[in-house]
Amino acid sequence: MPKALHFDIPANAKECTLPSRQSPLQLTNLQKIFWPADGLTKRDLLLYYASIAKALLPHLRNRAMVMKRYPNGIAGKFFFMKRTPENRPEWIQTCTIPHRSGNVIDFPMVQDLRSLLWLVNLGCIDLNQWYATCDDVHRPDYLHFDLDPVPPATFNNVCETALLVREYFAQRGVETYPKTTGSRGIHIYIPIRRGPLQKDVWRVAKTVAQHLASEHPKLITDVYRVAKRPEGHVLVDYNQNAWGRTLASVYSVRPRPGAPVSMPVLWKEVETGIRIEDFHLRNVKQRIEKLGDLFRPLLLKRTGYPLERLQ
Repeated sequence: MPKALHFDIPANAKECTLPSRQSPLQLTNLQKIFWPADGLTKRDLLLYYASIAKALLPHLRNRAMVMKRYPNGIAGKFFFMKRTPENRPEWIQTCTIPHRSGNVIDFPMVQDLRSLLWLVNLGCIDLNQWYATCDDVHRPDYLHFDLDPVPPATFNNVCETALLVREYFAQRGVETYPKTTGSRGIHIYIPIRRGPLQKDVWRVAKTVAQHLASEHPKLITDVYRVAKRPEGHVLVDYNQNAWGRTLASVYSVRPRPGAPVSMPVLWKEVETGIRIEDFHLRNVKQRIEKLGDLFRPLLLKRTGYPLERLQ
């Protein structure tokens, strides 16, 4: 493990320098409160990401990062940012992506601990990576669903829906990998064999969601427009597979009270009952040490399924 993964920030420090054989990284405003009700600071956030970097970094490397910045913590205003700041350190690698609008945007990439902490130091609480790696940003290596409850549907309804999604793919011999969103729902990921374009992945995800909604009309909806979603249902959101969309990455802290984390879970945990608040900034490291990285199969090329098998 690189030596850089082992570092600490003095408890009362307002600033801290991360040593480097190249240019050092200055971490700033460390005592700023990011979670007022929980007394958690920007320092706590940086230390969290450093502590789980070994599990997290393989899921982020070589992917463009969309920045969602909370410079004053969860109680302050946030803003999205795509372009890498002009004053970035010279060692921050970028991913150049042309957009349909004609804009060409250089996104930052998180390749190691210091680039991870540089991004978090900008006020990025959760991390949002591109679905495909930078060598071909149009061909993702996973498909996913965002299960989102429509009130008065509950998280128990989300878990029920997640098990139906698992059953659908199990009938096709396909393994699925769930994680809590850290917000209200569950994300389900399926590793796919790289090759199909993002638009084709989106079409397959839409077909699956439509099938599930037709098979379970009292519980599941595939209606994306908020105003038209039926109450008391769980949205199987396929639209997050569209080009340029992102979801909070695995192990992302979320900007919500309690500092919940988007956490990989076992299917048996979904069966027996979990809660969003079970996984938070203070206990994730211990869980990873006990169970390892439950999303590791998404990193292995041999686990990817042909897209046509998912329908």
